[in-house]
Amino acid sequence: MMKDMVCIVCPVGCRISVDEDSDYEVTGNKCPKGASYGKKELTFPTRTITSTVKIKNAIHNRLPVKTSSEIPKNMIFDVMRELNKIEVVSPIKVGDVILENVLNTGVNIVASRDM
Repeated sequence: MMKDMVCIVCPVGCRISVDEDSDYEVTGNKCPKGASYGKKELTFPTRTITSTVKIKNAIHNRLPVKTSSEIPKNMIFDVMRELNKIEVVSPIKVGDVILENVLNTGVNIVASRDM
């Protein structure tokens, strides 16, 4: 079965096709990144999450955060529920770990701004 998609790894946005019946062979990609993206997207899709958490004693009420690496796509909403429970206190520096090993993924939630 062929799946058509747009590669999102680089700005080119190649239209690629992935053949699930031929060991996830990818066609239409203009670079090797498209081949690995197509196979990964159908076998084990992951995403980086960017969001915010509550912060006290800062100039804003929300602190921007992100995952330190990608998490499984099917865990996005679970991670977001965890982020909704968090409130930190200023001062915070870029890269500070806000939540370690979120949901036992081995991925940390880190601050993406000084505040």
